[in-house]
Amino acid sequence: MSRLVRPTLIVGVVLALLGFANIIGTATPSNAATAITVSTAIGRQDGTVASVTGYVVGQPTATNTVVRSNFPNNYALALADSATQTSTSSMLYVQITSGFRASYGLQSNPGLLGQKITVTGSLGAYFAHPGLTNTTAFSGGGTTDPPGDPGDYYAGAAGKSGAALKAALHTIISSQTKLTYDQVWDALEVTDQDPNNSNNVIEVYSGRSIAKSSEGGGVDDWNREHVWAKSHGDFGTATGPGTDIHHLRPEDVSVNSARGNLDFDNSGTAVAQCTGCTADSDSFAPRPAVRGDVARMIFYMAVRYEGDDGFPNLEVNNSVGNGTAPYIGKLTVLKAWAAADPPDAFEQHRNDVIYNQFQHNRNPFIDHPEWISSIWP
Repeated sequence: MSRLVRPTLIVGVVLALLGFANIIGTATPSNAATAITVSTAIGRQDGTVASVTGYVVGQPTATNTVVRSNFPNNYALALADSATQTSTSSMLYVQITSGFRASYGLQSNPGLLGQKITVTGSLGAYFAHPGLTNTTAFSGGGTTDPPGDPGDYYAGAAGKSGAALKAALHTIISSQTKLTYDQVWDALEVTDQDPNNSNNVIEVYSGRSIAKSSEGGGVDDWNREHVWAKSHGDFGTATGPGTDIHHLRPEDVSVNSARGNLDFDNSGTAVAQCTGCTADSDSFAPRPAVRGDVARMIFYMAVRYEGDDGFPNLEVNNSVGNGTAPYIGKLTVLKAWAAADPPDAFEQHRNDVIYNQFQHNRNPFIDHPEWISSIWP
């Protein structure tokens, strides 16, 4: 007596003939599977197709080199599992095929830096480095999703005030990527870009819009002004307080020289080439529109640098003429400036750019101006 053919077998044969074998029991293609992490992709360089999700951390230009500004073209980007990753060994180099360069190339879309995207391609070497090549799909990047969303960024400071708040904020903002003094030039071209002219930067004290290409030391050039004067604590241009772009700003060479290492106060006579600025023998005042900005930069520095990382303990006091001591004043004036000139869109955008693209830390007094009076009542 012959055996009956099982119905499930018949169904399976029919589906196979119709090209639907994947519906029952066989593996789906890897590019249709759940996206893998960057670390998984780095460890699985086997030529298979996969979707990888990670943060855009720069553009690879060589096996061990990834740039974070002045992107040379739209042909490649680097992904990592953290937006603050700086080690190239933890990055996946992604080839951007021609159809996606306009939307995902970093030269055309520098704002992608720090954003989370998903890319589909073949897991294989690129720039002689673990990579993803022959890419066929890109998604994401419409909204920034950096490490420690600002909504959670200050969780450690919740409910605190006074000295406890200062200590909590110090811990939070001390987690940062540090720049070299040469990298500061490139960073300031992004953080202080004129919103009305992408070829220019805005000088902090004078407010003048000047060509990015005019950086240098000549007359009417712009250079790197340390708002917390570097001699106040003698930290110079060392990586750390000397290169922290939360207080480094573009400024006209002659105005920078006129400010020198003066403390801040309301007095003095007009400063040449700096409408609204005044100075005397022991103090300087910028134009009114940025006095609050200056105050918040000073308060940031006093919280960020507490003497526990090899640099001086920077503090704000109520004096002028502080000289080389690690102090800057005048506290009462700076508090009044901060209250009279609250954070504006330019200052808030600058804080976001520093957080998303460069140092990955924030100035808490731009986000929460009320914390100034809590720490310095």
